[in-house]
Amino acid sequence: QVQLVESGGGLVQAGGSLRLSCAASGRTFSSYRMGWFRQAPGKEREFVATIRWSGGSTYYADSVKGRFTISRDNAKNTVYLQMNSLKPEDTAIYFCAARQGVIITTNSYDYDYWGQGTQVTVSS
Repeated sequence: QVQLVESGGGLVQAGGSLRLSCAASGRTFSSYRMGWFRQAPGKEREFVATIRWSGGSTYYADSVKGRFTISRDNAKNTVYLQMNSLKPEDTAIYFCAARQGVIITTNSYDYDYWGQGTQVTVSS
């Protein structure tokens, strides 16, 4: 059974940084693509970034490009989201997700497994 557990959220001032972690277990993820999504109150869940577990190819939403970096540690089975230059509009619950396959997709419906989410709040 696949389990994804996020951590690292919190309260930070605008301009600050946070690093989110997603610990993955229950499967060999070499053929998976991992993603980060976020959902703000009253808004739909939106794509943030994705990384291919094997090979590490990445893709970002325009809103975070140049500020956020997605990475993975194969030995720890963990995916990270380094968030720099945070803005109040980055405030949301951030979710880790996994899908089998390597094709890049930004559609949340294409992801099969989800974590419980971690809250990120950026104050102005």
